Amino acid sequence: MAVLIDPPMWPAHGTLFSHLVSDESLAELHEFARRAGLPERAFDRDHYDVPARRHTELVAQGARPVTGGDLIRGLRASGLRVRARDRREHLDVALTMRWRLLLPGHEALGAELLERWGEPHRHYHDGTHLLAVLEAADALSEPGPAPATVLLAAWFHDAVYAGVAGRDEQDSADLARDRLTGSGVAAADVDEVVRLVLLTASHAPEPGDTTGALLCDADLSVLGREPAGYARYLAAVRADYAHVSDTDFANGRAAVVHRLLALDPLFHTERGRRLWAEQARVNLLGELPG
Repeated sequence: MAVLIDPPMWPAHGTLFSHLVSDESLAELHEFARRAGLPERAFDRDHYDVPARRHTELVAQGARPVTGGDLIRGLRASGLRVRARDRREHLDVALTMRWRLLLPGHEALGAELLERWGEPHRHYHDGTHLLAVLEAADALSEPGPAPATVLLAAWFHDAVYAGVAGRDEQDSADLARDRLTGSGVAAADVDEVVRLVLLTASHAPEPGDTTGALLCDADLSVLGREPAGYARYLAAVRADYAHVSDTDFANGRAAVVHRLLALDPLFHTERGRRLWAEQARVNLLGELPG
């Protein structure tokens, strides 16, 4: 377990920067950064950017100097590396391309949704989550495409996010009805999208509800991530509720975990169970006190 730093060789703002990472956990990295007095704004999803003038000081405080290649290899091996496409500047491009294929000719609506998903108060419920849900829907639907209503519901399901369970889903469903009706989408499809958005409040589709099962499984696919990815998810959820005390958050999160564990089944598609169910149960149980 170590905090790694590469040589200052990344130019920006008139100086050179190093990358500071952990080969073990984000918790270790953030603790080191806190002790070193690094500002939160220096953190970029899987690393801290530090100016050249601080390199020697951080090494003296315990950061292990490595080459740029060794730093990347250590970060990749830890499972903490965030792919380039998941960074904001690449994320918007990927999502814009998907929107144009889904609802051609409605770029303004796509831009509005991207702006909503990119609101600064979001940490977990952001564009990265949206892309993950869309990709999970693709994985569950292969070799064919995911139904357009499911993909539209994914775009709208957290389009309104204030952190109020039930209210957010209702407001997002209302937004979907207004915007899609105004875009000329068939009334039956609008009704289906609204129904699916509301379903993400419970993640409990009725037997035989294939589109509901598909969206719910895609939305909860994050629960089946590998340990490092799950740790990033938990950190982002905590950041979404930074205004809540540690005690209240712990109690609320425990209630969510128990509710998820009580869902039978947690994943409703056969492929979803195969892909994510086992790891999801391990992850959820790992959140509870021993």
